[in-house]
Formats: sequence, structure tokens, C-alpha cells
Amino acid sequence: MAGHSKWANIQHRKGRQDEKRGKIWTRIIREITVAARQGGGDVSANPRLRLAIDKAKAANMPADRIKYNIDKASGALEGVNYEEIRYEGYGIGGAAIIVDTMTDNRVRTVAEVRHAFSKYGGNLGTEGSVAFQFKHCGQLVFAPGTSEDKVMEVALEAGAEDVITDDDGAIEVLCAPPDYEAVKHALEAAGLKPEIATVTMRAENPVALSGEDAERMQKLLDVIEDLDDVQDVFHNAEMADSA
Repeated sequence: MAGHSKWANIQHRKGRQDEKRGKIWTRIIREITVAARQGGGDVSANPRLRLAIDKAKAANMPADRIKYNIDKASGALEGVNYEEIRYEGYGIGGAAIIVDTMTDNRVRTVAEVRHAFSKYGGNLGTEGSVAFQFKHCGQLVFAPGTSEDKVMEVALEAGAEDVITDDDGAIEVLCAPPDYEAVKHALEAAGLKPEIATVTMRAENPVALSGEDAERMQKLLDVIEDLDDVQDVFHNAEMADSA
């Protein structure tokens, strides 16, 4: 089925994340810590931990550093207790924002998130205020020019829910989170390597922003993403021309 043009937005977001690579390890370590503490240190029995390790490897984290953090989280070593908290709110032009955090001090975190929203033109909402505008799913994105027929054949056979061809030729494969690993492995085994592969909160109703509104929205997102306790930020703003 057809979809919106979002390849430029995806590349824009990926590029901005790459610029902040210095913070990536810290966030991945927290994800490994929480995944191992909740599901144990056995990688074969813990899908969330496997996903965190995949992120760590993609960020070139050494294997001994990965193992150290798994051991620390699963009780072999002393570690910090992190709590997962999700915040929801609105940005410029009513765009929806979800902020996932991991923190050892929820009072500090909510104060910092609320301050970022209020200072830069957004509004922190209540639980559930915007989450209904997003779909929790596995998302694999292929660059324009990839064979749509081949992606569709392999993905649907592996259990994907949908294959969307965007207006600019990018191809998105969507699946339920528990099916993500199987779908990803099947596509890669068929020689189809996604540009982006993750379990995410995918916006269902994009809000187009341009000019000053896009710049203000990007500033708000940058400030939120730079907060120490923030793991992920999801939003439904499309700002392809605001880089």
C-alpha cells in the first residue's frame, strides 16, 4: 500500500542522532541494564536484551563492555537501579511527542522534561494524551530503489503485518514487536539490508511543519533529546525542509 513521503524525515532524524553519538553508549548501557534486570542475563531467553545488544554492536561498543553491563544488571556486580518512565506532550503546531526515560531520580527527570516543554513552546500532557496517535511496532526501512516485490514477498512470509511504499520510494516493513527478530533475520537472509531496523513508536497521523514552526519544533526536540535521562523521543512532525 502507498504511504506518505518520509524518507527525508527518516534520514534527517538518523543524521541528528549520529551527531549525538557521544551519548549513544550511555543510553544503550541503560537499556542493557534494564533489559537484563527484568528478563535476566541469558541472551537466548531475553528478546529485549538481544535488541539492546544489537544496538550496542551497531554503535561499536566492545564485547567486554557489553558483558560487563549485563553482569552488573543481572546481579553479578553492583549497579544502579533505573526506573522506566514515559512522558507525553505536545510540541509546535500541536505535534505529538512521546519521551521515554530511564532514571534513578524521577523527581529530577519530570522537572527537566517539564521545563524543556514549557521553555521551548510545548506542553507536557498527561498519560495517554498522545500515545493513541502512535503504533508500537517493529519497523524496517529500505532505501528508495529496493525491490518492492522482493521485500513484500519475504516480509509477509516471515510474519510482517504490512509493507508500505512511501511516495518517495522508500519501503517500510511493519510487524508486531514479538515478530521483529524473525522478520529482520528473514529479510537479511534474503540479501535485503534495511537502512533502519528498530522497535519503535510509529506516528500514525503526521503533522507537517515548515519554516519557523519546523525550526522551533526541532529546537524543542533537540533540548529534550539532550536531557541525560532521556532514552528515546518519538514524534509525528514531518520537517523534511527544516535541517
